Amino acid sequence: MSVLIDPPLWPAHGTFFSHLVSDSSVDELHAFATEAGLPPGAFDRDHYDVPLREHERLVSLGAEPVSAGELTRRLIRGGVRVPARERPDRHDAWLRRRFDELLPGRSEVREPLLARWSEPHRHYHDRRHLSEVLRSLDWLAAQELDQASHASTRDTVLVAQLAGWWHDAVYQGVAGQDEQESAALARRDLAEPDADRAAGAPSAAVVQRVSDAILMTVEHLPGGDPAQTLLNDADLRVLARPEASYDRYVAQVRRDYAHVEDADFARGRAQVLRSLLGGERLYVTQAGHQAWEATARANLERELRGLES
Repeated sequence: MSVLIDPPLWPAHGTFFSHLVSDSSVDELHAFATEAGLPPGAFDRDHYDVPLREHERLVSLGAEPVSAGELTRRLIRGGVRVPARERPDRHDAWLRRRFDELLPGRSEVREPLLARWSEPHRHYHDRRHLSEVLRSLDWLAAQELDQASHASTRDTVLVAQLAGWWHDAVYQGVAGQDEQESAALARRDLAEPDADRAAGAPSAAVVQRVSDAILMTVEHLPGGDPAQTLLNDADLRVLARPEASYDRYVAQVRRDYAHVEDADFARGRAQVLRSLLGGERLYVTQAGHQAWEATARANLERELRGLES
């Protein structure tokens, strides 16, 4: 394990900045930064931005000076680098466009909702996760449903997409309560806005299905509504990431639950993993099962072995 720092080459705010990283562990990086007295706000997903005046001091504290190219190579080799596509701010324009296609003229709902997904205490359950769920819903619906067939199928797609937008809208790291409050928020936000726009508002039946789909994510046991099946599989898509990306997801979830002691988190996380692995299949749709099941189970089993050891 090494903490690395590249030269102060990056201009901003009237000075130049370096990047401080760990080549193997974000936890190690945070421990070094805390000891060095760096502000938490200097952290950006996989590195700390540090000004020129701090470079020499951080080297004296043990940071290894390397070139910018070497820092990037070792960050990638160690599986710690967060690719640009996984950075939340890269998704903002796409998310706004998708929301406006789904609920035209409802920017008074869109912006507060996006602000929730942008809260600083979120490390996994952020705009990147929202985008991944919505894109996975698109793919699953294309594989599983004939969207041009009839109105009920189109309603299923609408319910799944709306539930995707609101399923983690409230996130305080309190399992069960977060989902209850997210469902309640969806019911309030999706109520008819006013008489002159009522024609574009989802029906009461659709809103109820959205609420039920969000509540399904407490236990991930979808009922008979196909919208719940789609949301279940899209929400669990992350489990089938490649190993390095999956490990980043696990580290981000741990930071989301930073208020929980290590031993309690390990016990709770292991219980969740055993519950997921104990089911006949993780993904209910045929497309999700075929594409993601084997990789997801391998990731879950590997993480569980680590927790048990």
